[in-house]
Amino acid sequence: MADTLAILVGGGPAPGINGVIASATIEAINAGLDVIGIYDGYLDLAAGTPVKTVRLTIDDAARIQSSGGSFLRTSRTNPAKDDATLDRAVRSLDALRIRYLICIGGDDTTFGATRIAERTAGRIGVATVPKTIDNDLPLPENAPTFGFETARAVGAQIIETLLTDARTTTRWYIVVSMGRKSGSLALGMASAAGATLAVIPEEFPGETLELETVVDLLCDAIVTRRNHGRHDGVAVVAEGIVERISADALDALENVSRDAYGHVRLADVPLGALLRDQVRARLAELGVETTVLTKDIGYELRCAKPIPFDVEYTRTLGYGAVRYLLGGGSGALVALANGHVQPLALADLLDPQTGRVRTRHVDIGSDAYKAARSGFSRALLG
Repeated sequence: MADTLAILVGGGPAPGINGVIASATIEAINAGLDVIGIYDGYLDLAAGTPVKTVRLTIDDAARIQSSGGSFLRTSRTNPAKDDATLDRAVRSLDALRIRYLICIGGDDTTFGATRIAERTAGRIGVATVPKTIDNDLPLPENAPTFGFETARAVGAQIIETLLTDARTTTRWYIVVSMGRKSGSLALGMASAAGATLAVIPEEFPGETLELETVVDLLCDAIVTRRNHGRHDGVAVVAEGIVERISADALDALENVSRDAYGHVRLADVPLGALLRDQVRARLAELGVETTVLTKDIGYELRCAKPIPFDVEYTRTLGYGAVRYLLGGGSGALVALANGHVQPLALADLLDPQTGRVRTRHVDIGSDAYKAARSGFSRALLG
C-alpha cells in the first residue's frame, strides 16, 4: 500500500495556491504516493469531525494549475489553539493514515504546521509552502511570498484607474490596502502605479501611532499638491496602520470581531472612513474645498489568476516540498534561493519572545524603498 501525502490550505487566499497543489500532486504521484486534498484547511482536523477530502489525480492537477482561488478552499482555523485541539488534529491525520503533509499558508498556518511537526516527531513529515499577498514572511534573499507579485500587479492596475478618475473628476482617493503587519503590498502597488503617496507602518517609530499623525500627512499632501496647481491624487494606506493606532482612537470600535488567532479583523475596521472624515474636517478648518473618497483594495486581489511569475514560482515550490519530504525532511518551510529549493527550519523562523513566526517588514533603509519614496515626492509636486 502506497504512502499518502495530504495537502491543505490555511489562511486567506493568494494567487498561485492551485499551482502548488498541482505541482505537488504531480510530483508525489510520479514518486508512487497516493495524494489527497483536505478541504477547508485545519477546520475538520482541529474539530475532530469527519474530514472532507478528495483524492487528487494528475488530471486534476492539469485542470487547476494556473487558475485562481483554492481548489481545496481554505479556513483560518488554528490547530494549535490549545493542547486538546492539537491532539485532535494529530489524531485526525493518523486516522487518515497520512505519512506526509504539505500545508500551504502564511505565518499562522506555518505556526500550526510547526506544532504538528513537533507533536508527531517525524511520524508525519510536514512541510509548509509560504503564501501571503502581504509579503511578510522572512524568506531568504528577500524573496517574495508567492501571490504577492500577482496581487501587486492587479492592485497597481486598480490604482492606475483611480488616478485617471481622480484627474478626470478633480478629487482625492484614500486607498486602504491589505497588509496586517507589513506595508509591502501598499508600497509595491503605490510605487508601481505612480500613486501620489503611500503610508505604511514601518515609517513610524514607536509602538503606537496617533490617527491624527496620518491625517496630518494626508492633509499636507493635499495642500502641497494644490499649491502646485493639482487638485487630485491617490494616497495608499496600509491597513496595518490600525494595529499601531492608540486604543483611545479606536474606542468606538471595541466590538470589532477577531479571528481564530486573536487578530482584530482589519476588514471590519473602517479605516478609510475614519481617515476620510477627519481629513475632510481638517481641510474644512483650513478653508480647503475638495472631494475625498475611499476605496479598499484587498479581497479582489486574493483570488486573481496568477501572473506567469507566480505560476512558475509555485510550480517549483510544490515540486520542492515533495522532494524535501521524500528526502526524509520534516518541520521546514520550503523556500527558493538562487533557483534552488531551500528548506528553512520552522523553529528557526519563530520569534523567541512571541513564539510566532517573525514578520518581515519593509526595509526603509533599502535603495528600493528610497527609490519608491523619491517617486512619490515627484508625484506629489505634479
